Amino acid sequence: MRRTLFTEDHEAYRDSVREFIAREVSPHYDDWEANRLVDRSAWLAAGKMGIVGLAVPEQYGGSGELDYRYRYIVAEEIARSATTSFGAGLGLQDDIVIPYIADLGTDEQKQRWLPGMAAGEIICAIAMTEPGTGSDLQGIKTTAVRDGDDWILNGQKTFITSGIHADIVIVAARTDPSAGSRGFSLLVVERGMEGFTRGRKLHKVGLAGQDTAELSFENVRVPASNLLGTEGGGLIHLMERLPRERLSIAVSAICVARAAYEWTKAYAFDRSAFGKPIGDFQNTRFALAEMLTEIDVTQAYVDNAVLAINDGELSAVEAAQAKWWASELQKRVVDRCVQLHGGYGYMMEYPIGRAYVDSRIQTIYGGTTEIMKEIIGRDIAKN
Repeated sequence: MRRTLFTEDHEAYRDSVREFIAREVSPHYDDWEANRLVDRSAWLAAGKMGIVGLAVPEQYGGSGELDYRYRYIVAEEIARSATTSFGAGLGLQDDIVIPYIADLGTDEQKQRWLPGMAAGEIICAIAMTEPGTGSDLQGIKTTAVRDGDDWILNGQKTFITSGIHADIVIVAARTDPSAGSRGFSLLVVERGMEGFTRGRKLHKVGLAGQDTAELSFENVRVPASNLLGTEGGGLIHLMERLPRERLSIAVSAICVARAAYEWTKAYAFDRSAFGKPIGDFQNTRFALAEMLTEIDVTQAYVDNAVLAINDGELSAVEAAQAKWWASELQKRVVDRCVQLHGGYGYMMEYPIGRAYVDSRIQTIYGGTTEIMKEIIGRDIAKN
């Protein structure tokens, strides 16, 4: 099925992204995976090439490009090149943290942080998950107490993407224990603040090069000017921006599923067994036919979701549908592709092996599949 989602301008941007990855990412990727950390020089190069910070408004150093199709192209090229650890960091920066600052920040905050974010000089993280709190955000135990012109922040966060590199961290904290869901706020913690420490660089199953860390806050004095959005509005701010995060995961999922299929199709007609290409066996043909059909059908939904978010019309339920379905599809497709590769599929020098370990997290972060179904189910029951 011919896709008409992208224009000539998008395809010209794709050429730039592909060239950037070939020059600045792929040659170094094995070292980053081994060191479990992407070099900061890649972020600076991404800033110069306009690969990161697309949506940052022009007055703050960005290109002000709000068309999500450009981010879609980055996700496709990341998947095609099997450099998903780097892509995970870009997704966090562009699809999650930058919109928080751009939407909720004061002009002073935007002037202070957005130019560096667009240039790849400031790497960002968002800290919601705690050792005892995952999807249930109302269970957050990190606290912030007002003291004059500061907030005193105490607590621990875990599984924080870009936690080692992060120069600023948006921290969800309980600021009024008596206010229920209205008792949470977002505070921006900056590198070097006394009492802000990073724990272990966590050793994950996949996405090895993407730094994930534990963060600790012990009596950290956060200036009141670093409050992001409204006091007490933290949970609302988080919920309002989850659809974009979940769409980002869905886009990544369909891109990886497509890439895995293409690698496997090529392998099936290059590898021979019993005197003929394995792609000529009926079982292989059926497997390829089933995967291609599922990918094409899912891609149509994800493409429509991208157009919907461009128009400001993507609902939380639609984003949840896209996220759980596409990420579960990614898991199934990649697993099946490994099987068709045989023993070579279990080798990390093959992109399908990397995709296998990197894909498992997709149905977990950003809200598990079960949480996505609960969101959809509650909407069904309500209506």
